[in-house]
Amino acid sequence: MSHYQYLADQLASKGIDVEAVKARLKAQRIELPSWGFANTGTRFKTYAWPGAARNIYEKLADAGFVHRLTGVCPTVAIHIPWDKVDDWEALAAYAQAQGISIGAVNTNTFQADRYKWGSLTHADPAIRRIALEHHLECIEIAKRVGGYALSLWYGDGTNYAGQESFVERRHRMIAFFREVYAALPGNMRMLIEYKLYEPAFYHTDLADWGQAYAICAKLGPRAQVLVDLGHHAHGVNIEHIVATLLDEGKLGGFHFNNRKYGDDDLIVGTINPLELFLIFNELVAAGEAAKDVAYMIDQSHVIEPKIEAMVHSVINIQIAYAKALIVDRATLRERQAAHDVLGAHRVLMDAFETDVRPLLAQVRTEMGLPPDPIAALRQSGYESKIAAERGTSAAAGGYPEGD
Repeated sequence: MSHYQYLADQLASKGIDVEAVKARLKAQRIELPSWGFANTGTRFKTYAWPGAARNIYEKLADAGFVHRLTGVCPTVAIHIPWDKVDDWEALAAYAQAQGISIGAVNTNTFQADRYKWGSLTHADPAIRRIALEHHLECIEIAKRVGGYALSLWYGDGTNYAGQESFVERRHRMIAFFREVYAALPGNMRMLIEYKLYEPAFYHTDLADWGQAYAICAKLGPRAQVLVDLGHHAHGVNIEHIVATLLDEGKLGGFHFNNRKYGDDDLIVGTINPLELFLIFNELVAAGEAAKDVAYMIDQSHVIEPKIEAMVHSVINIQIAYAKALIVDRATLRERQAAHDVLGAHRVLMDAFETDVRPLLAQVRTEMGLPPDPIAALRQSGYESKIAAERGTSAAAGGYPEGD
């Protein structure tokens, strides 16, 4: 008996519809970040990697290859101005030729010198106007490439008590967001991200999910919160945040990564796979309420091979989702109703401790994909090919200076 058949029989004995689970795994969609294929680093050093993508066309080529290996990554998020081109229609056509398309468009108001004192919260209306024009430009880009969302993160904040008024900055931020929201076409969403700290170290204008939620609630139904797994204080219960935002209809998406200390942008699921599983458990439990959530990767591959790191990220997300799909929810509800604390906990841990890799290998085989994407990548010669073609660029392809 194969490992897959043994697992399928075990799941069926618990009343789990294995074919339904496989169908949902085949339908899973994960958005790749263009910047994850380029040279990136910390504020101390960017290490050059042979073959790292040097421009958006090479990033899309690499993303297309990852999609061909995994079958679940049909879209790529782009970052402006990092990925700016003269001909957006040509870029969209190139993406299509790689078997993918462009998804979310990310703005950048955290690298230019003019944003030293803030962007959307800056006291100078002329600076806020420049930031607004950048957002309007990104909306137009999204229209031209078929993007579905504007993804927004800001480094705005202060470093010292008394530096500025919290309330005045907040009022400027709300007015700014209202202008951006009003410019959105009807089929586009605004995903507002938050971050506890960095680069601002005393206060950040959008520091947590509650502040992001409060802004979204003022704007309308197409403004939603984006949860980055690395943007919280230590010990924060992210799955609780996810459940709450789902219940409010305000969970727009994720930036998947992992952290040990701060916003480390490590490969998702490598430091805390249990947390990732528990997040997906809430998403599966929410049913239809989670159908429009955008699942995006946001990682800085500093010392790892760019493409292999991305494939690992995708696989770890697939594993977490598969484990959440095989939770025995009928038994879980029974034990919760009976206040069987440890019994209910064991239901979740049984699913978490199940090796679902044979299930995913079977799903990939049925999709006409390699059962082991990492092995297929290493056997393909793709990484050595692009290293020979592109060489080793010292440029930080993901993080040039903003204009």
